[in-house]
Amino acid sequence: MRARALRKPEVDEIAAGRRRWRERLDAAVAAGKVRDADFTTLSGTEVDPVYGPPEGADDPRFERIGWPGEYPFTRGLYSTGYRGRAWTIRQFAGFGNAKQTNERYQMILRSGGGGLSVAFDMPTLMGRDSDDARSLGEVGHCGVAIDSAADMDVLFDGIPLGDVTTSMTISGPAVPIFCMYVVAAERQGVAVGDLNGTLQTDIFKEYIAQKEWLFEPEPHLRLIGDVMEYCASSVPDYKPLSVSGYHIREAGSTAAQELAFTLADGFGYVELGLSRGLDVDVFAPGLSFFFDAHVDFFEEIAKFRAARRIWARWMRDVYGARTEKAQWLRFHTQTAGVSLTGQQPYNNVVRTAVEALAAVLGGTNSLHTNALDEVLALPTESAAEIALRTQQVLMEETGVTNVADPLGGSWYVEALTDRLEAEAEEIFSRIRSMGADDVRWQQTYGPMTAGILHGIDNGWFTGEIAESAFQHQQRVEKGDKRVVGVNVHTGSVTGELDILRVSHEVEDEQRSVLARRRAARDDAAVRSALAAMVAVARTSENLVPSMLDAVRAEATLGEICDALRAEWGVYSEPARF
Repeated sequence: MRARALRKPEVDEIAAGRRRWRERLDAAVAAGKVRDADFTTLSGTEVDPVYGPPEGADDPRFERIGWPGEYPFTRGLYSTGYRGRAWTIRQFAGFGNAKQTNERYQMILRSGGGGLSVAFDMPTLMGRDSDDARSLGEVGHCGVAIDSAADMDVLFDGIPLGDVTTSMTISGPAVPIFCMYVVAAERQGVAVGDLNGTLQTDIFKEYIAQKEWLFEPEPHLRLIGDVMEYCASSVPDYKPLSVSGYHIREAGSTAAQELAFTLADGFGYVELGLSRGLDVDVFAPGLSFFFDAHVDFFEEIAKFRAARRIWARWMRDVYGARTEKAQWLRFHTQTAGVSLTGQQPYNNVVRTAVEALAAVLGGTNSLHTNALDEVLALPTESAAEIALRTQQVLMEETGVTNVADPLGGSWYVEALTDRLEAEAEEIFSRIRSMGADDVRWQQTYGPMTAGILHGIDNGWFTGEIAESAFQHQQRVEKGDKRVVGVNVHTGSVTGELDILRVSHEVEDEQRSVLARRRAARDDAAVRSALAAMVAVARTSENLVPSMLDAVRAEATLGEICDALRAEWGVYSEPARF
């Protein structure tokens, strides 16, 4: 009897949580926020919107598992799950020039894509114009070339920016690219306040993993703080910062490292916002996340669930977020490019489907599926269509949208979720301890940011990732980790793929177009706007309005970034051995 009495509060709370969930679901149905669809199995059996412990049963784990739509959000942000709204199909695309990429975007939207995600070429990612000597041979090859607002006009020609959410995967020169996007919307007649989408802007992960930076960390943080302020006041639905774990995982980290480094970076940006005097309940909903979905199915599902729970707890208990939206971790997922193999590339369709399913069962808010040929080149149109159809088969045929968090309560999944959370917490403690002696960074930003900056400076993050990547590669080479077509089942009847090749003529044409645009613009207006922007850079005033003026005058990306490089200097990673 004593044991039953001790468990009764848990039973009561589970029942109360079920009632709260039912009330929220009923309200969503009444408001028309649940899709009118067939929520039955293939055999015709009706399924419930969510499952939990039987009525009257106790479960000591349930405080950490909970119900969908309420703290700690382990099981998802919404009581309706995907019955309310399925994930956004957002295919990552960009190659050649703006006109070619626009044609691919039109194909994606006609085929059922729900949002766009822009891939930029290497010169654009590094803040260089297409006619820069350092851009030679790279224009249009790993994404689309964008030199000015005129290119952005072409990129979104016929695509109403007030109606389509657009994600832009760029960090170093993210703010001038955002300004070009805003100006393109203005030229379409779209009110800036109606824009919705996501800008990556995550400079921490560049120093940690991807290496596409322009300046020292602090000037970048200044720009990030400026765009956070601008969006909070002028573009309320736009997410100015997408904290990226994808590139950390692709560089070779473990799932726990991806989880911890990414959330630590997110906490750093929260500290940045607080250091600007921003209200956490206002700016935190503008933060989103970008994770990798790797091929270890259950570990990935657990990673996504742990991420929501950790973020909600830290936002509430450490950073004082009071509203649910400020505690929500909303995330986009991309299937693992690093898992794709050049050997037997058709196997990549299977890998991508498994990874996409893990993202969906983990509750992703939007999803990109890689194409089977992406390990070899930019995807062909047919390969891109297969990647898109992979999501649509999952969404329309498998029943995964019927039940919220269908694996909630699984002994294995819950144990993995708890383990990843515990590993992440250990890493957070290590990061914060690294910055404990740096008084300036502690006082300017906060303890997590101080630790991140210290870890960047001494190479700790890159060293941890390199060691994990080395250990994994050793296991593959020894055959302990099997990769079909690479170290096991290597025989095949398939031949080589036809891949997309970007002609050198794209670069020649882009350079010619850029020259004509420079000749046709008002150079005095450009020089004046750039000088005004640099003058603002020397103050604490927000840089976004002056940068918008430079973009409206048709200043190029390289000109804007070079003006700031001359003012702030550049960053070179120290040699480490």
